[in-house]
Amino acid sequence: MRKQFLGDVNLMSSLKIKAKEIRQETFEMVLSVGKGHLGGSLSIVEVLVALYYTGIFRFRAKDPSWGGRDLLVFSKGHASNSLYVILADLGFFPKEELAIFSRKGSILGQHCDINVPGVEITSGSLGHGLGVAAGMALGKKNDGKDNFVFVILGDGECQEGSIWEAAMFAGHHNLNNLVAIVDRNLLASEDFTKNTCNLEPFPEKWQDFGWEVKEIDGHSFSEILSAFETCRGAERTKPLMIISHTTKGKGLSCLENLPHAHHNIPKGEEIEISRKELL
Repeated sequence: MRKQFLGDVNLMSSLKIKAKEIRQETFEMVLSVGKGHLGGSLSIVEVLVALYYTGIFRFRAKDPSWGGRDLLVFSKGHASNSLYVILADLGFFPKEELAIFSRKGSILGQHCDINVPGVEITSGSLGHGLGVAAGMALGKKNDGKDNFVFVILGDGECQEGSIWEAAMFAGHHNLNNLVAIVDRNLLASEDFTKNTCNLEPFPEKWQDFGWEVKEIDGHSFSEILSAFETCRGAERTKPLMIISHTTKGKGLSCLENLPHAHHNIPKGEEIEISRKELL
């Protein structure tokens, strides 16, 4: 992990530039096929960029099954659009694959698939990722390995009971090698979570299940890196929950913080407006 990156102005600048590039490429990829999940893909961009471009997350793009790698369980698998762009950018697979995203013959579908280099589990059936990640973390811990397991959740799926069973399990086993990030954009697939099954008090729930909890602005690299910087600290004894407050559809005025942002993509004059907004 890169040390003292919070004071690295050049790094912060490069991360912001990279996030802009990932948003632009994600938008064009989804637009080219006319379908995708832009809303949740755009809200998680900064967290993914921080993980993959700072050394926080250990991987080898040319050797995706490297035994020393950290594991990323992308539970909100519908938001894989931006993850695919990052994996291609890093060389996990050829960038040309993005041009046939979600078309016949492509390895890149609408949800995360284990056939994609760099993807650990097939996901998108929500509510399962945390349980899988907790099992992975316990296995690594029992084997005396220092691999970390990261899991990215949507706050809509946190309405499911399986999430809280896994949370209790992870807390009970003191899985300090497990880091969960909730992309807290406050929206599920069709409505705000507060209108369908209110999650509050959200931080306190995780604390009661035995987790260390941090709340951040999920679009601020300084806050994201601050939350991640000590995740491998020897003093940590609990699983870590990072509640990342974000905006669904971040960067596009026609989608930002709107219930329809889950499935919809810009159309007509919204397309050029969106391109300008992403510059």
